[in-house]
This record gives sequence, C-alpha cells and structure tokens, in this order.
Amino acid sequence: MICDSLEVGPLGVNCFILGCEETHEGVIIDAGGDAGEIIAAVERRGLTIVHIINTHGHFDHIGANRAVKEHFGADLLIHANDAPMLGRAADIAKAYGIPGENSPQPDAFLTDGMKISFGKQSMTVLHTPGHTPGGCCLYIESEKKVITGDTLFADSIGRTDLPGGSHAQLLESVRSKLFTLPDDVVAYPGHGPETTIGHEKRCNPYF
Repeated sequence: MICDSLEVGPLGVNCFILGCEETHEGVIIDAGGDAGEIIAAVERRGLTIVHIINTHGHFDHIGANRAVKEHFGADLLIHANDAPMLGRAADIAKAYGIPGENSPQPDAFLTDGMKISFGKQSMTVLHTPGHTPGGCCLYIESEKKVITGDTLFADSIGRTDLPGGSHAQLLESVRSKLFTLPDDVVAYPGHGPETTIGHEKRCNPYF
C-alpha cells in the first residue's frame, strides 16, 4: 500500500495520502492546508482520489478540503457530530489569528465500524470521541496501521479543553478502540511523529 504523509497548514497537520498499488485508487486524510502541495503529492503517485476524509472537524484539519475536493471531485467524509464545524472554520481560525477557509459540506458520514475501500485496500472507521464529539480513527488491519487524528499522539493525547471535548470520554475511546489493537500496529497521529500501540500502552503518561 502507498502511504505518504506531508505536514501542512499553519499548525503542522499530518496529511496522509493512501493508495492501492494495483488499482491506483487512493484517499486523502486530513487535508489541513497547502492544497497545492497535497495535489502535487497525489499526482506524483498517479492516484485517482475516491475519498477525502477528515478525522475531525477542527479548522487546522480541513483547511484544504474545498480546493482538494474541487480538483479531484472526490466524496468528502466526516462524522456527523463534527459536520457542523465545517461551515464555521473560517471564523474559528480567525479567532486564533490564523487565516482559514470554510469547507464544503460532506457527501457522506463516517460511522463506527464503517468500511472504506480504495482499490483492493480497505480501512475501518473507529469512532473515538473526546477531542471532538465526532473524532474518528482509521484502522488498516492488513497493513497494521492506524491513523489516529488528534485522539492519540506519541506519548500524549488530544486536548479536551475546546468546545465539545471530554477528557474522560477521550481516555475511554483510546482504551476501548485503540488499546485493543495489536501492540505492533503503527499509529500515525494528526501532529508529530508516529508511534506504536504497544509503546503507548506501556509509556503514555495519561494511562
């Protein structure tokens, strides 16, 4: 499987580009900004993008949704609980002194346990609320990889002091949805370096 990442936007979001090496169908996860760089990375791989996926609705993870969607014409997916954030992103970013852009509305909603296919690859949606009400992770079992958005970081977790956040809920999401995965699964967070589920179970100070 093709698995590329690039750091985008003013807050350094990890945008992931996944693709099937046989069919060249792919997905973009968390198009947070720098649309031109994302588009160029996709085109270098020769991928046909079938889905644009947001792990959650915060402005730094959705800033390039519009431009990327207009370029590739792919479906935009986010959990229903976070969909209302898409139309408020510009105002929220402005409050932090950062330029932002509202996102188009989603074409479909992520749901817990949902399977998303691209070519001969597939991933499972894990609804992990706590950072936001609609936060989700994406588990590619065949590759032992999980995209964790802002739910789980290397030696840390997502902040829960923003509207809709819940510390207790986030801890429960990590314990029940992520720490039940095999220890050797590699976790790719929304910011910062990758880690493994086993390392986080042993060393994450929040647990």
